[in-house]
Amino acid sequence: MESFGSYLVITFNPAAPALGSRESRCESALKIARSFGPGQGLYIAHPYPVTPYDPDYLAHFDLAAARRRAYQGPGPPGSTATLRVRAKGALAEKVLGPRSKADGSGWDATVEEVDLDGLVAPEGIGTGGWLAPPWIKAGWFHAYLLHAPAIGDRAARQAVDALYERLVTGAYADLTEHVNLERGLVSRLVAGCERVVVGYASRRERFSAEFSQGVENIAFDSQSGFNSPIFVRTVKLKDFPWNGWLRLGTATRPAAAWNPVAGFSDPAGRLIWAALGDPAMFPAPYGGSWVANRVIPSAVTMNASAGATIPEDALVAEPGTGAPREIGEGKTAKAKITYRLRASAFHDNTRMTAADAVYPYLFASRWSAKRSRAGNDYDPAVEASTALLRRALAAFKVVRVDSEVKKYSDVTLTYVVPVVDVYLNTTAPDPQQLAALAPPWSTVPWHVLVLMEEAVKRGLGAFSAEEARRRGVRWLDLARDAKLRETLTPLVDAFAKEAYVPETLRRFVTADEAQTRWAALRQFVQRRGHFLVTNGPYRLDKWSDAGVVLEVPRTSRGAGTWSWPPTAPPPPPACPPRRRGATSRSISRAGSSPAPTRCWWRWRWETTRSTPRSPRRSIGLKPPPELRHLIGDHRPWTPS
Repeated sequence: MESFGSYLVITFNPAAPALGSRESRCESALKIARSFGPGQGLYIAHPYPVTPYDPDYLAHFDLAAARRRAYQGPGPPGSTATLRVRAKGALAEKVLGPRSKADGSGWDATVEEVDLDGLVAPEGIGTGGWLAPPWIKAGWFHAYLLHAPAIGDRAARQAVDALYERLVTGAYADLTEHVNLERGLVSRLVAGCERVVVGYASRRERFSAEFSQGVENIAFDSQSGFNSPIFVRTVKLKDFPWNGWLRLGTATRPAAAWNPVAGFSDPAGRLIWAALGDPAMFPAPYGGSWVANRVIPSAVTMNASAGATIPEDALVAEPGTGAPREIGEGKTAKAKITYRLRASAFHDNTRMTAADAVYPYLFASRWSAKRSRAGNDYDPAVEASTALLRRALAAFKVVRVDSEVKKYSDVTLTYVVPVVDVYLNTTAPDPQQLAALAPPWSTVPWHVLVLMEEAVKRGLGAFSAEEARRRGVRWLDLARDAKLRETLTPLVDAFAKEAYVPETLRRFVTADEAQTRWAALRQFVQRRGHFLVTNGPYRLDKWSDAGVVLEVPRTSRGAGTWSWPPTAPPPPPACPPRRRGATSRSISRAGSSPAPTRCWWRWRWETTRSTPRSPRRSIGLKPPPELRHLIGDHRPWTPS
């Protein structure tokens, strides 16, 4: 499978005297790029930051073509002999070769490979079930992340930021103006030549399709490849419905802490969280829109001029405390979205309610305002990751809770469906993209988020790595930190006894409900050995330095059956009868549940050694105890 891998860019030293003007930088970039010669299968020459892998490429096609012609035409006189050029990254070292003349102390230009996953990863850290900004796959957004930090001229940076602000706040009249803003933003970003895109490299990931130990029905993301929510929700063992092992490998071991607020931020963590978590919506794998997963935007009303009237009993979270208060009379919003939530049970067997869905709104306001210099009640990572949501959210209202009955063959399923109205201060050309901005959802129950808050306030850890370093405490890990587990377990017992409900949730949660939640969490920790409770399709079973094992219980996730592309779903498969004499070495039987109506697969993650021809990750499938690693490499792909 091929997906976007990385950019090949030239970055100039702002302190180099000979490169102080735009003209000198642009001419030098052209000289350096031409010194590379043919790509030799290492990268695709494409001197424009929006690529054919981006959903908005057609809006930039003429600009990209003009830029390409400029690089193919007659170049400026002279050579790169006087420039001190250094290479950064394996791809840059290959294309630059012996022409690299600079060391770390003195350099004029850097040829470097910028990995797209690493570029957008900080933007993808969300709270609960939010994944990323709705435009996470847009080429103009990638261009901004890539070029804006390199712009040194203050006036130019202000002009760029003004265009960016209009795009992310919906300050445009229609789709035509939106496209023109995109084009204007990217044109300004590349105009100064502080950083110049030379081309891009694709990523190749491989899988086993052999019968019966391989997989099928694979969907992948055009930019993140297999490390995406769509992959773990579509990949199917060829032995299905028999139980078995799905084995995945990554190039690096997990380094980030496992917490759903500001953890799971490394490649291995993102893959694990894509399986454990269950986002409200996730990016369409081959486009720029979004796919409804656990929330359905049943009605989207946009009226930027007249506005949508907000009912006076709708709620808004107070900054600093997160306390919900009624918004009052006479308020309007640019858009109103009615969501129907596909509620289901969490892995501790508690049932999701509207309180779980709206608590992330309160959490975001609570932890994004610094109230005291020495307190533990603020995290800049939470402030940054929720800034877009807090700015866009005008108010929310839990309207009602419906029941839906669906029949699949001879099975009847009844679903509890909370209905929530969300009012926004912004609009977007794509209703699905707008709906992905601030959906009422959390893949983590409110009592686990509250427990994390208490741990941070008591100095037991911090949500983010940066804040943990600043305070000199642990980066909060709900699974692998044995000392934290020992400390939090008595706290859960105390909360269960007092039926603890935080002040911000008093209007949504009763004391009896809270007591049930805390008791269920206590039993879950005793049984599972960790606090990482979610409502996702996978459940954390075991972990070690060598890998992670995730169970896949066949339970209802509130959606009945699910398929991609979203067509009429087939009936759910029946669990197979237990085979006598089966062992853990048999791919057809890796385990079973005592309940006759449930079964699972197990998904195992294992680290693999990085080799020169496996710069990203490798994917392999093989029944235990062997694992065949199929190595991917950088090979060019010319879009048709």
